[in-house]
Amino acid sequence: MSFHENPLRTEKRRKLHALREKGINPYPYSFERTGKVAEIVEKFASGLQAGEKKPEAVYKIAGRLMTLRSMGKASFFNVQDQTGTLQVYVKVEELSEKERTSFELIDLGDIVGIEGYVFKSQKGEFSLYCKHFEILSKSLEPLPEKFHGVQDVEIKYRHRHLDLMTDPDSRKVFETRSKIIREVRRFLDDRGFMEVETPTLQPIYGGAAATPFTTHHRALDMKLYMRISPELYLKRLIVGGFEKVYEISKNFRNEGIDRTHNPEFSLLEFYEAYTDYNYQMTQFEELISSLALKITGSMKVSYQNKEIDFTPPWRRLTVYDGVREYANLDPDKATDDEIFSALKKYGTHEKEKYSRGEMIMELFELTAEQHLWQPTFVLDHPKEISPLTKIHRQDNRKVERFEPFAACMEIGNAYSELNDPEDQLARLKEQEANRGQDEESHPMDEDFILAIDSGMPPTGGVGIGIERIVMILTDRPSIRDILFFPTMKIQK
Repeated sequence: MSFHENPLRTEKRRKLHALREKGINPYPYSFERTGKVAEIVEKFASGLQAGEKKPEAVYKIAGRLMTLRSMGKASFFNVQDQTGTLQVYVKVEELSEKERTSFELIDLGDIVGIEGYVFKSQKGEFSLYCKHFEILSKSLEPLPEKFHGVQDVEIKYRHRHLDLMTDPDSRKVFETRSKIIREVRRFLDDRGFMEVETPTLQPIYGGAAATPFTTHHRALDMKLYMRISPELYLKRLIVGGFEKVYEISKNFRNEGIDRTHNPEFSLLEFYEAYTDYNYQMTQFEELISSLALKITGSMKVSYQNKEIDFTPPWRRLTVYDGVREYANLDPDKATDDEIFSALKKYGTHEKEKYSRGEMIMELFELTAEQHLWQPTFVLDHPKEISPLTKIHRQDNRKVERFEPFAACMEIGNAYSELNDPEDQLARLKEQEANRGQDEESHPMDEDFILAIDSGMPPTGGVGIGIERIVMILTDRPSIRDILFFPTMKIQK
């Protein structure tokens, strides 16, 4: 998209200069509104008959000029504020000279202020009869085509303001996103959790398998990392005596961009002392199913023309059982070579990079995840891929972890949190040793080890990808549709 002058911009700029020459400020400092569109419509629209006027019901509204139909000495135009769109009727001859001049120099896209009373036209259209008119902000960039809005997805994502101006459905998505986050807070607050904030800039990153973004602090002359997860700081708060904590935070992972990934994203993490992953599975179901009900009116939601039923209880599927079911291989009986041979069918070639547990997990990801449309808890992962998780109480090859799936995508992650400082130290040392081969291996964090040396109670911890929940509950296929400003490559 170019911001070079074109005939439409040139004409808008001419009108801007004409307003100034007439002594009219096209960018006044304020405008006192006495009503919003939705409030006025709700209060009066159903009670008026066609042709009926209510001169005593006077309101001052403001918004963007979206349409304009001139009929000689009278005009109809639509003004849009955040709550909706309202038709306005004006007889130009009834305006003051200054107001007439302003009206004659307006364009679609201008922000205007109106004072008038409510009425219904002879055709039964609820409207505002304009008695006073003012330009509040003269626009220079033409609006997108009014009937179809922004069709080019590149423009939608790069210039979100144009999308929001012209597409009510897009605005509704972001309003729903805000409501979802508000309901998440209400759910946790009602259960006694405390919302907290932890550092975005961290001297040692951790809490996930991911590559961080790095920066340098000049005053301290030290490297810092943008957080990939708040996990290790939230656990410090559990050690400190706060038994139920949560944070909704921006996190940053230096990874690829696709339908479900953006380098900057929102993550909810909550930790609850004296619970385990079994307890948190039930709580997770209750949170997401209640969200679905409050946002959509049902626990059964439509996503991309297929139904997802969030009604508890959800399916439980272990990683090992998933490999048996979808890869037709028994991981308890298969040799390492047999597991690797199965992986080679899907393009894996470098066996030396993989432990047995990593191969089993990748085989699950390649064969099972594509079948997990209905809500499913994938649980009991191999020990090697989960350095912050308690060993499974019935099988020491595994850990007590679950990943909830819906619409064939992971929507969260949870553990019975590892609180044995000696076991934790040993596993972080093992991860540290692998960092030469795997840059996503968890780094050693001695300060965190020192914290749990002080005694961390049994704890269940949960992470939820906010964007993926929003995608499902707003029926949007891409994470870019529910981020105001997704990460985009710079246009030259």
